[in-house]
Amino acid sequence: MFNHPRPSVNQTLRLQEIEGELEIILKREDQIHPDISGNKWRKLKYNFQHAKQNGHQSVLTFGGAFSNHLAAVAAAGHQYGFQTHGIVRGEELETQNLNPTLEYCTKKGMVLHFVSRSLYKIKKHALASVIIDDKYPYVIPEGGTNELAVNGCAEILTSADKEFDTIAVAVGTGGTMAGLIQSTYDHQHVVGFQVVKDIEIPSRIRTFVSNDRWSLVPTYDEVGYAKTPKSLIDFAHCVADQTGVILDPLYTAPMLWHLIKNWKENTWNFGNRLLMIHTGGHQSIKGVNQRLAQQGSSLRWPC
Repeated sequence: MFNHPRPSVNQTLRLQEIEGELEIILKREDQIHPDISGNKWRKLKYNFQHAKQNGHQSVLTFGGAFSNHLAAVAAAGHQYGFQTHGIVRGEELETQNLNPTLEYCTKKGMVLHFVSRSLYKIKKHALASVIIDDKYPYVIPEGGTNELAVNGCAEILTSADKEFDTIAVAVGTGGTMAGLIQSTYDHQHVVGFQVVKDIEIPSRIRTFVSNDRWSLVPTYDEVGYAKTPKSLIDFAHCVADQTGVILDPLYTAPMLWHLIKNWKENTWNFGNRLLMIHTGGHQSIKGVNQRLAQQGSSLRWPC
């Protein structure tokens, strides 16, 4: 179960905007599995193993309408023989056509339970509001972050990555960053680009790590989760044209965009050679392009 994925490779990101100044090596975690993308595979690996070992037949989790996590749980459940349930933020979505993310989830066998945003904030109440067949489902938190997930994410870095002083990663719930912090060497510093506004992220990270070799850089005000202005879309096309790398709209693209912006403004304080983690999430591109089309925009995210 959860066979070892394809190993991720490190790719030098050659961009004209930073040529000769800032060296970025991209760890292609987005390529390790065709369906359970990047850090989601890492987060779910030990959770699904634990669920299996403890006799659970179904898995339940939480997510928004474009959630990479929901899609990954649905794919993992389909592949490894679990019934999956997703509690989705936004009861109004139940009466609308499913977007590509939620449609993918249902095709993989996930049962969707739509709840109001106010109820969704109180996860235990949202959980009690749905009826599921399995009396005791295995519950994975929103974004997948728990101790088992952090242990999985600690396996992202290898001994070959010891040469880097700075590790950069986009942060949604903090689990991936916590795993990276756990596995770094004493000379390394992890910089997390916080793409969502969540005041609990620092304290959540501290529950899993005991060192201070990490920093958070807020990036959600200008370009962050679910914000796809023309500047970010143009940037994603530029990166794809120059490097062949497709960035995801929710995490990796905002991170790289902000990094280069900070570098140009001389506000980047973490060295000029770094390892950046591409955490996957390409499934969200279809949803972003669908939304752009519905808004009457001619812009499209590269795919």
